[in-house]
Amino acid sequence: MPWMNEAEARALLEKVLKLSQADACEANLNGSVGGNIRYARNTVSTAGGRQDTTLVIQSSFGKRAGSVTVNEYDDATLARAVRRSEELARLAPEDPEFMEPLGPQQYVPVQAFHERTAAITPEFRAQAAATGIAAAKAHDCTAAGYLEDSATWQAMANSKGLFAYHQETVATLQLTVRANDGTGSGFAGGEAGDVAKLDVRRASDLATQKAVASRNPVAIEPGKYTVILEPLAAVDLLQYLVFGLNARNADEGRSFLSKAGGGTRLGERLVDERVTIYSDPAHPEVATSPWSADGRPQVRRNWIERGVVKHVFYSRYWAARQQKEAVPFPANFIMEGGTQSVDDMVKSTPRGILVTRTWYIRFVDPQTLLLTGLTRDGTFYIEDGRIKHAVKNFRFNESPVIMLNNLDALGRPERVRNIETGVNSLVPPMRIRDFTFTSLSDAI
Repeated sequence: MPWMNEAEARALLEKVLKLSQADACEANLNGSVGGNIRYARNTVSTAGGRQDTTLVIQSSFGKRAGSVTVNEYDDATLARAVRRSEELARLAPEDPEFMEPLGPQQYVPVQAFHERTAAITPEFRAQAAATGIAAAKAHDCTAAGYLEDSATWQAMANSKGLFAYHQETVATLQLTVRANDGTGSGFAGGEAGDVAKLDVRRASDLATQKAVASRNPVAIEPGKYTVILEPLAAVDLLQYLVFGLNARNADEGRSFLSKAGGGTRLGERLVDERVTIYSDPAHPEVATSPWSADGRPQVRRNWIERGVVKHVFYSRYWAARQQKEAVPFPANFIMEGGTQSVDDMVKSTPRGILVTRTWYIRFVDPQTLLLTGLTRDGTFYIEDGRIKHAVKNFRFNESPVIMLNNLDALGRPERVRNIETGVNSLVPPMRIRDFTFTSLSDAI
């Protein structure tokens, strides 16, 4: 049963709920159909298709809850799964932060499903791999890439009357090209809900160009530099800021939003006034589910507006305790920018460093949001408005809060996704003053 439309999903979930004898019951259905191709050393290594559905049933008695996951949907299996979830709930300890399921909710309409993406064929994937390989071979380079496409659907219902259904498509390309002399590397990626917006040739050419240009890098002294961050580099830093807007952490003094002596920075200017970051599940470039995991509606919401922290997100438990609105975790995030391209920003930079990708970022100090990480896959020295040469990679220590207070310029936002979080984002390239590089890295 790889795909269910809204009516089919509702019928199955209602069947589950009718079997329930618990105080409350919630059921979640998730399904996906898609395929992938992987290539390395200029040849395809794996390719395949997949389809899957799962049903998660959670039963609760008071503050005790238990869940069961199944992928068969005959009447006997459903009945056993419901009974088992109830048995587990009775055995479970009480959860002091358990919240009753929500009642019926209203969700904004979202168009996140595209037939062209759902109809991607193995031939399309093979041609995408061939394009990447051909671009690399033509410049004495070696390509390794991964293209994945999926059409997904999800539905949830509970015994309080809530029902939600959403379907979505996405195609994602990641491509690394290495110069055959072992001194240069380039990365490019692309992602789109509508595969017509995924430019495989452009990504293949860009990764190859970076690999060629980054050969024989020159070592320069670490220190503070003006830096241009491409969107793929910027998103890895920005995510820690956006997903750190956690009300409970701030209230309990464990966050960069906490104030010494108590209180938070909600309502205060945190970064440069040119910074506005919001989420919107219906945004046409990064459309996503209009409901959160617990069924709360996702709506357009400004998190940072002209540098000021406007909202933080709350679990339902913490919101009830603090008597605040239960704002869900961001479904996506969009940072407003300008109209310049990366090339335009380079041309207006007297001296600086172009960072095309960041990697392996980890916390140094959560309370100041100080992070450490590495550059990779093409780092370049800029002089008099042009790229002069490649430079060896750096380790950096930097806080997104400080970084966005040292903002010099913003470019045109692009759709990017952090590999670790998988959250859809629109992020501009940005020029930052006094970005802190602490040491050199021998990695390419």
